[in-house]
Amino acid sequence: MSKLGNLGARLHHGEVGYDFVKNRKLWYGISILITITAIVGLAVRGLHMGIEFQGGAVFTTPKNTSASVTQAEEHAEAASGHDAIVQKLGDGSLRIQIAGIDTDKSDQIKAELSKDLKVDAEQINAELVGPSWGDQIANKAWQGLGIFLVLVVIYLAIAFEWRMALAAFVALIHDITITVGVYALVGFEVTPGTVIGLLTILGYSLYDTVVVFDSLKEQTKGVTKQTRWTYSEIANRSINSTLVRSINTTVVALLPVAGLLFIGGGVLGAGMLNDISLSLFVGLAAGAYSSIFIATPLVADLKEREPAIKALKKRVLAKRAQGAAQGESPAAADADVPDTYEDDEPEDAAPAVVGPRNQPAARNRGRGRPSGKRR
Repeated sequence: MSKLGNLGARLHHGEVGYDFVKNRKLWYGISILITITAIVGLAVRGLHMGIEFQGGAVFTTPKNTSASVTQAEEHAEAASGHDAIVQKLGDGSLRIQIAGIDTDKSDQIKAELSKDLKVDAEQINAELVGPSWGDQIANKAWQGLGIFLVLVVIYLAIAFEWRMALAAFVALIHDITITVGVYALVGFEVTPGTVIGLLTILGYSLYDTVVVFDSLKEQTKGVTKQTRWTYSEIANRSINSTLVRSINTTVVALLPVAGLLFIGGGVLGAGMLNDISLSLFVGLAAGAYSSIFIATPLVADLKEREPAIKALKKRVLAKRAQGAAQGESPAAADADVPDTYEDDEPEDAAPAVVGPRNQPAARNRGRGRPSGKRR
């Protein structure tokens, strides 16, 4: 077995682990700091909306245009008076995107570009995008996001409980805020691909969270019938038992996305890949973080407010204090912890012997006794 697999097995059986729940205030503080930074970046810099959301024009030059990307960008900005985004396509043509211009001005810009780039105006293809179309996309995206969040909360409340649904909802809002804030700070263009990426990362984030919640649900069955573990300690064990799985799924998902973002968009210059790859990369990382450091510790906080769970914690601590006063080892008291809990049995009860263990005794019964048969 590999070292990682051995570590995963030890984490699953509770032999090793890190106390995530105990240090939850630290994780809450880090998340609040990151979220505030994202909100400030969003408020100060704003989002760089793509042409699909604010309208404009896209001009495509003929193949093998001699002008460079930098030259075409300078000519387009001079002709339109707006910022321009120029991308060189695989066939040598240039894609010039100018947002925020009136469609009536497109013919004038097209004529000036043909002169500056020394290209026939008839060979330049112009595509116009109205701002109303972008508004429709934005509205549909918000509607889809709202419906998704409502359905997620309802499902988790039915499948688990309302506290887990609330914690998952907070984690999803956390992931969306951080991802949008990073877009504002970096200045990448927001396109329909960005919206697709945002909706995709919500599914990944929810998957990691549900895996931990499912483990927590199984391990807390009959939790109030035992006096060995508090709810927070069981929640922490659930995180550790699924930690390697969460890391593996996140790393496997991040590798191809990192290839799109850093190699495709950065090294090869395929800027069209940045809009969706950045949202996926940041969202996947934030989703893995929130499922481990935010969602489950928040569930433990909410559950510890229940009277039954409060009483359980008092009984556990009282029993440990009594054991410490009697000189018992805490490690011995916590050994062999089951995944589910039943009614506590007397500690001095003798183990039942069933099956083949009883057979030798039955076989020897009556050996050496007279049969009573007269000779």
